[in-house]
Amino acid sequence: MANGVPAGLLYSKEHEWVKMDGDVATVGITDYAQASLGDIVYVELPRVGAGLTQFGSIGVVESVKAVSDIFTPVGGEVVGINDGLENDPASVNRDPYGAGWFYKVKLGDVGQTNDLLSPEQYEQLIAES
Repeated sequence: MANGVPAGLLYSKEHEWVKMDGDVATVGITDYAQASLGDIVYVELPRVGAGLTQFGSIGVVESVKAVSDIFTPVGGEVVGINDGLENDPASVNRDPYGAGWFYKVKLGDVGQTNDLLSPEQYEQLIAES
């Protein structure tokens, strides 16, 4: 994990991470994103069963600094959400790659992961920011 970017995940240019397990993707925001936002006070997530379009806006993250849109790095059907964020949105700040995950999506097309960044590409993106 160089620069706080875990290996084994894929990343979007909008600072979301994706962990693949077969055709189901777990999605959250990166450590870089949570650090940029500051203390997170609310996360609006899609509902289970919702259909998501890759790179579409699907909710918001509110912090003490700003309200930011969440863009889904992968499309498909939402099969799970992190209910724990309702009572503890700050878990995104404490553990963005673990307890702070957002939702799970069953991908309609696993090939869409080809549009995402490798850990090395993501490290380069944030180094240039």
